[in-house]
Amino acid sequence: MTRLRSALWLPIFDELADPAAVVRLAVEAEEAGWHGVFVWDHLRWQAPVRQVADPWITLAAIATATESLRFGPMVTPVARRRPAKLAKETATLDRLSGGRLTLGVGLGSDRFAAELSATGEEVDDRRRGQMLDESLEILTAAWSGEPVHHRGEHYTVDGISFLPRPVQRPGVPVWAAGRPGKAKPLRRAARYDGFFPVNLEHPDQLAEDAATIRDLRGQTGRTTPYDIAVGLPSGTDPTPYVEAGATWWLAEFEPETVSLDEVRGVLRDGPAVLDIEGTR
Repeated sequence: MTRLRSALWLPIFDELADPAAVVRLAVEAEEAGWHGVFVWDHLRWQAPVRQVADPWITLAAIATATESLRFGPMVTPVARRRPAKLAKETATLDRLSGGRLTLGVGLGSDRFAAELSATGEEVDDRRRGQMLDESLEILTAAWSGEPVHHRGEHYTVDGISFLPRPVQRPGVPVWAAGRPGKAKPLRRAARYDGFFPVNLEHPDQLAEDAATIRDLRGQTGRTTPYDIAVGLPSGTDPTPYVEAGATWWLAEFEPETVSLDEVRGVLRDGPAVLDIEGTR
């Protein structure tokens, strides 16, 4: 049986750039039976958006104000973060929450606000993909608590132990984002704990990707639980996506127009309630 879990997926822009307001939404979501709250990770966004909050400070506040919600960045562009610092931040946040952090990761994009080029970050997709994969190797090693010895093309960690470890073992769950049908993101996602398809247009795309990931995981003997999260507007019937393999529904909002009232309305409608036999 697949039990669909539901989360709010919040662009923390303008009205939602106030971390105290987002924390209140998270508390209300938990009380209403939602399973998670995830936030965007950006430095800025295109007009008319003017205000953008820091996701990590916002997530720390959510961690201290809630008890059961799963939460995390969805997704963080890892190539513009130092992996050693990210290892410390994720382990600390996981411990602060009692083991409720999920780390959404992806390449990021310069498309919407030129936030990579405007800050001197890497804009080549291929190189950012390499940096992402190398960072994930470092994070996985760091979460083990053992000394990390890494000398790669982009990063060096020379014999550092990252303690204390996260609460979750063997480490914080990683959901990797990617466009449907793209081989490299699917291979990356299969190595970790979940897949977050972006720009998904149809459940058939999801079914194909889910089958590919199952095959890839089967080839390596991976049998641990696996999540597939899909972002869908409120009011969308999630049933075809659950039948295609989705385990999470992330209620999505337009970043240029999102408001507290809109999120609170979706929140009060409650999470999706759906159990389908034999979909996994």
